[in-house]
Amino acid sequence: MLLTTQGIVLRGVDYKESDKILTVLTRDGGKLTVRAKGCRRKGSRLAASVQLLAWSDMTLFEYRDRYTLNDAEPLELFWGVRSDVEKVALGSYFAEVTEAVSGEGQADPAVLSLLLNSLYALDKLDRPLPLVKAVFELKLLSLIGYEPLLDACAVCGAVEPEDARLQLAEGMLTCAKCRSGGEGPSVPVSPAVLTAMRRVVYGDPKRLFSFALDEGGQKGFARACERFLMTQLDRSFRTLEFYKTLRVHEDGGAVPPAAPAGET
Repeated sequence: MLLTTQGIVLRGVDYKESDKILTVLTRDGGKLTVRAKGCRRKGSRLAASVQLLAWSDMTLFEYRDRYTLNDAEPLELFWGVRSDVEKVALGSYFAEVTEAVSGEGQADPAVLSLLLNSLYALDKLDRPLPLVKAVFELKLLSLIGYEPLLDACAVCGAVEPEDARLQLAEGMLTCAKCRSGGEGPSVPVSPAVLTAMRRVVYGDPKRLFSFALDEGGQKGFARACERFLMTQLDRSFRTLEFYKTLRVHEDGGAVPPAAPAGET
């Protein structure tokens, strides 16, 4: 059976002399494992479409729940990402996280759209990389069932909680007067960061990246979103660690490392 769809390559592994085994997030079939025969041969018509983060029209042949890439035509290769090592690292992180949270064969148009929009932001929009990263992390968690409760303090209902903190395990806000000291790990959320987080979670998905934060706000936003994702998914990502080794060399642009799990 032939499946004509669009898909983006999340991972590729060399197989035999000239093949690749791809993990592809498709519009119609969700995450699929696909064999691309002969794609590493010189002059292969599939060569462009089997690259990491390549978004293509694809024709897949399905036989006994196994997929082979029959034909592909690249639609977007995100050259602005490929030409910058930090953007490549960050795009690879987006792909690794997306693969981790996507179920095999389960289509999720919203997650696919978020990934494509985030890569577009890296490719075309002049936005700070830590901001794009944080938006991706927070919105992805919201889409897959880990949406934090950001509308008010979870205890007293204050809409603008004083000295707000995000409780990382529970995914809720608490204000200074409502914290007992017995809560688990948390991160501070300034008014500017809280506004940004609310915009990402509750706002127009078509305007995810259309806001600005000063340097301090960017660092607080990046820290809160990364730590929330790490806590909720309870795993590490090798691509994130590589991205951080690159960012640490940027003057004034390093993403703060995740604090120990018990920090409050």
